[in-house]
Amino acid sequence: MLIKIRDYLKQQKICSLADLSVKFNTTPEAMRGMLSHWLRKGQLSCEQPGCFVACKKGCVSCDPAELEIYRWQGKSQLIPLCAAG
Repeated sequence: MLIKIRDYLKQQKICSLADLSVKFNTTPEAMRGMLSHWLRKGQLSCEQPGCFVACKKGCVSCDPAELEIYRWQGKSQLIPLCAAG
């Protein structure tokens, strides 16, 4: 399954933990364990988008798995997570 996750991340470039969990029909906790393999190898990074950090509304209505963003580290140009504005 690690190869399927790698291939999907290479194709998508950026995915939330929630999206990956749904795509591969697993819990966020199990997906984190699988993603840790690629994190240790330096092929993947985990990010928290600035637009979510800047919110600070304290409403806690966002699913933490939606805020956990993974980016495949490749030679392609970085894609911004939030529109500047």
